[in-house]
Amino acid sequence: MEAEQQATERGQRKTRVGHVVSNQMEKTVVVAVIRRYMHPKYKKYVKERLKYKVHDETNDCGIGDKVLIEETRPMSRHKRWRVKQIIERAPAV
Repeated sequence: MEAEQQATERGQRKTRVGHVVSNQMEKTVVVAVIRRYMHPKYKKYVKERLKYKVHDETNDCGIGDKVLIEETRPMSRHKRWRVKQIIERAPAV
């Protein structure tokens, strides 16, 4: 019961959907998240790519996988996100 109350008090954590671009590190993957938005002055759509270092506890993610990541406590100097779910696996070569 207390855990449920604590989760609601903390609020919703940020989530993003992106593709794994690197899995070279131990328990860490790099996820690229692409965001499209309209430029306020020029009214043209702009693509912005942000890369996040994400904690992958089981080393389960492969390059090209589509993943859902969520914000978490700092795990290291650059890691502030963790893999919540693998949405779609990359096709095997």
